[in-house]
Amino acid sequence: MRYQSTRGNSPQQSFLEILLGGLAPDGGLYLPTEYPQVTKAQLDAWRGMPYADLAYEVLSLYCDDIPEVDLRTLLRKTYTEQVYCNGRKEDNAKDITPLHWLGEEQGTRIGLLSLSNGPTLAFKDMAMQLLGNLFEYALKKNGQELNILGATSGDTGSAAEYAMRGKEGVKVFMLSPRGKMSSFQSAQMYSLQDPNIFNLAVAGVFDDCQDIVKAVSNDHSFKANHQIGTVNSINWGRVVAQVVYYFQGYLLATKSSDEQVSFTVPSGNFGNICAGHIARMMGLPIAHLIAATNENDVLDEFFRTGVYRARKSAETLHTSSPSMDISKASNFERFVFDFMGKDGKATAAMFKQVDQAGGFDISKDTVFKDLAQYGFQSGRSTHENRLETIRNVDAQYGVMIDTHTADGVKVAREHLQAGIPMIVLETALPIKFEETIEIALGRPAECPPAFKDIKSKPQRVENIEADVDQVKNFITAHTN
Repeated sequence: MRYQSTRGNSPQQSFLEILLGGLAPDGGLYLPTEYPQVTKAQLDAWRGMPYADLAYEVLSLYCDDIPEVDLRTLLRKTYTEQVYCNGRKEDNAKDITPLHWLGEEQGTRIGLLSLSNGPTLAFKDMAMQLLGNLFEYALKKNGQELNILGATSGDTGSAAEYAMRGKEGVKVFMLSPRGKMSSFQSAQMYSLQDPNIFNLAVAGVFDDCQDIVKAVSNDHSFKANHQIGTVNSINWGRVVAQVVYYFQGYLLATKSSDEQVSFTVPSGNFGNICAGHIARMMGLPIAHLIAATNENDVLDEFFRTGVYRARKSAETLHTSSPSMDISKASNFERFVFDFMGKDGKATAAMFKQVDQAGGFDISKDTVFKDLAQYGFQSGRSTHENRLETIRNVDAQYGVMIDTHTADGVKVAREHLQAGIPMIVLETALPIKFEETIEIALGRPAECPPAFKDIKSKPQRVENIEADVDQVKNFITAHTN
């Protein structure tokens, strides 16, 4: 399996060659030169497999430069009930990402795929725990060290830090928007005292943090001299690990590979739903992929109108689903590359236009009419929608959901089709957004025992400006 850049001006490489680096040298994102195809017979053969073994079947198609015994060992080490449990005593805890049906609405079943049972209570753990083990494996194999630079709007940061803490040869420098995360999210990250973890709170919004990561990644000499890697979803390893739970969700929801399902995905940076797009391109019978945004609705606007309009920092709203307060969706470039016929030159030109003019418009192009073949739909939510949905799901089904999952349920209900099950990707446990849960339901969210005193722990964080050089200087001072 070879990987190419979405901007078409970097040499093709193998999985292990791109694993540690993030962006391609030309500033693009890596994608496989072709998507491996999965047959209905293969899908039926995978039914009932333990999650780690299903992950092997999917990921071995992409990681063919890792020996089978090594990849199986890494996956079985990663996907265990002990890691993805959080005290649950459910019969289906062994599924790792259990599917919970809420009920039947408008002639079809609607359910939640539970992705938030990992160490930091958010779906990012599904990929990040594996990435931590893959990084350690690759670094030991090559006798290397790695300095990870990442940006987070709330969940990526803690998931990365919990996955990388104590890993041999790895340091983590995580940028987060100062004052823009929930208090629980901040405490999860900033309370870590591990000497290989560094938190930098940036005066700005998530997009400022993400822009800094990209700027450092595009400084090739600095990146090489300081062994810079990334764990953001621009890293292919993150995205491909997430592809697995679409297969798991489908297999749990169906009895035959002749059936279709739809997925609704709370989406800000387009990484989670991009994994669904890849699963669909591989042949998974997905009827529709529905992108659910909050008030920062750049993705919903694109799928409705054909206009991709990235917002400036000042236009990015701080909402009660803060992990999606993103107005420049990094992974969207991977999808653009696909619908532009894998034309790197055209993709590069479109994202140059994003940088220079703030976006692009394909509303009058033939390619916009052809988007229907990819199965995307979309919708948006407001704060009041979130509160109403949290209350309704609690009252109707006795299930407490977080604010981002509420965005997903609200939008999913607008796209139900009779006879096609709708799976909403649950993205976090409610405790991570306890302030809004309290407002919605008048009672606190349940907190797993491991996090009862998280806010009272000493915090270790550096406040910095949204300045690339300041970040580079900090990395230099802490890696020499």
